[in-house]
Amino acid sequence: MQDIRNLPAEDSYHEDQELQVVAFRLGNEEYAVDILYVQEIIRLLNITRVPRSGPHIEGVINLRGNIIPIVNLHSKFNLQAAEDEEDKRIIVFKWDEMQVGVIVDEVSEVIRIKRQDIEAASKVYGALEADHIKGIAKIENRLLILLNLAKIFEAGW
Repeated sequence: MQDIRNLPAEDSYHEDQELQVVAFRLGNEEYAVDILYVQEIIRLLNITRVPRSGPHIEGVINLRGNIIPIVNLHSKFNLQAAEDEEDKRIIVFKWDEMQVGVIVDEVSEVIRIKRQDIEAASKVYGALEADHIKGIAKIENRLLILLNLAKIFEAGW
């Protein structure tokens, strides 16, 4: 768990740089995460339930010999999951030696976002509610909620 502290809560991009993200859907909303932390995107696998695991832990999977905990952001964010199982994916995140998978309803694309197109979370949400959100990106006629993985995972999954 201590490896999570090494995940930067704020990125070090300058205003004129672009941020490359993986966009995905949870329920009816679009979210995005920095591609630097995405190890891979896989189809939904059989998840082994673990007794007495955290409230948002779906279980674990065996991915090429590595046991990876799977977090359910639908329950963490109180969102309705899509019923279409065909499009669901697991995004595996990695930083330092830690790996965590997250179930998403659909992965849409990899996008480059200009820093000036990102509205700070503090301007949109109250300080307490925005802890897990880095900002809101405006892409043409879409809004992407940029998640802060460090805050999501350090909060006890």
